[in-house]
Amino acid sequence: MDNWRNLIHIFVTVFLSYFASLLVNPTIADVTMEAVCPGQDECSLAIYLTGFQQAIAGIGAVVMMPVIGTLSDVYGRKVLLTIPLTLSIFPLVILAVKRTTEFFYAYYALKTLTSMVTEGGIICLSLSYLADNVSEGKRVSAFGLLSGVVAAATVCGTFVARLLPTTQIFQVAAVVAFIAAIYMKIFLKETIRNAAVEPLEEPILKSVTETSTTNQDKIILKPTDLFKKMPLPKDIINLLKTNKTVSLASLVAFFNSLAEAGVQAFLMYYLKARFHFQKDQFADIWLITNIASTLSSMVLMPILAPLLGEETLLCIGLFAGFLNMLLDSIAWAPWVPYASAVLGVFLFLASPSIRSIISKQVGPCEQGIAQGCLMGIASFANIISPLIYSPLSALFLSDAAPFNFPGFSILCVGLAWFAAFIVSTMIKIQPLWSSRDRANSEPCLLA
Repeated sequence: MDNWRNLIHIFVTVFLSYFASLLVNPTIADVTMEAVCPGQDECSLAIYLTGFQQAIAGIGAVVMMPVIGTLSDVYGRKVLLTIPLTLSIFPLVILAVKRTTEFFYAYYALKTLTSMVTEGGIICLSLSYLADNVSEGKRVSAFGLLSGVVAAATVCGTFVARLLPTTQIFQVAAVVAFIAAIYMKIFLKETIRNAAVEPLEEPILKSVTETSTTNQDKIILKPTDLFKKMPLPKDIINLLKTNKTVSLASLVAFFNSLAEAGVQAFLMYYLKARFHFQKDQFADIWLITNIASTLSSMVLMPILAPLLGEETLLCIGLFAGFLNMLLDSIAWAPWVPYASAVLGVFLFLASPSIRSIISKQVGPCEQGIAQGCLMGIASFANIISPLIYSPLSALFLSDAAPFNFPGFSILCVGLAWFAAFIVSTMIKIQPLWSSRDRANSEPCLLA
């Protein structure tokens, strides 16, 4: 694979960052419940708090993701990657100190704000970095490997969470998040992208008084340069309307993200109310899911992508997501969620396929904004998801449910994946010119 040494460093950075953030996943539901509803297995307030946090973070990310992607096209991936890696440290430090109700709400407020940048920023910039360093033919495999690295980080984080007491989980997570930022700063090399227009060469974080001493063609960064390079809504709309493939893939990305947000936010509360699951059971399910995801992304994706193509893999992954939620919604015994988690082998084929399809439809100078727009779509789905699933989850897990179906909200999550599957069957990747031909004959959409 192209530029393998550079790719190793981005993979290690992503692994450490996601290990830190996902280490706390199995225990965050218990911490939330203990802080706001101590001694209870069902708590509508905890569900609504989670949904509100998801929605507010999503509103901010809808704006921030395209901006971060565009600025990385101009100033470089490494410079912009410093921001989300640094911000991700602070919320973890708060709960590493203490987990009382006061500290929880401080964590909650800061996490809501920083998530506007951190939740999608790291993966958005990492995907853009891969697109800079990997040829189109190998890109879906590279994106699959990145998803595998995230899944492997989740497996390791979940396994460690299974072993550590809650008092130490947030301390370890804060330290690892700090190491991720330092590692990236020391080892990751910035890349030079071939584009039809020459990007600015001064990084955003350097002083405006610095000038080039080696080349008079270098540009001095002015405060107004940053605002001139931010994308306007019309730029994002033009990008998403590039062709039918991009438009359909964007719609699939929305439904896929809508379902993923619903699973991450509300599945644990459903399982806690339905089968009285605790931290260890959640950890076991996440462990099975992400071991399956790791095998899918690192083994199945590189083998199947050249044979079947991204369109077929996308359909398989989305339909597997629907089956997963269908089984969970009608789970009749505690072992059923464990069995359905194995479907992660196919479910996690979807996201890398969407990203690869979009990446192949834009030029080399538009990779940042393209991946940023995808993350913006995902963030918009994060806004919509709690508006749909929070009331449904709270209603059907309460005694006031209109009919006895505790898993109804989980079934609705599955229906989002089924809608994405229907749309994905209409996607046909259009043949493209080579990257060199695109760069020489097409201007950047934002130029």
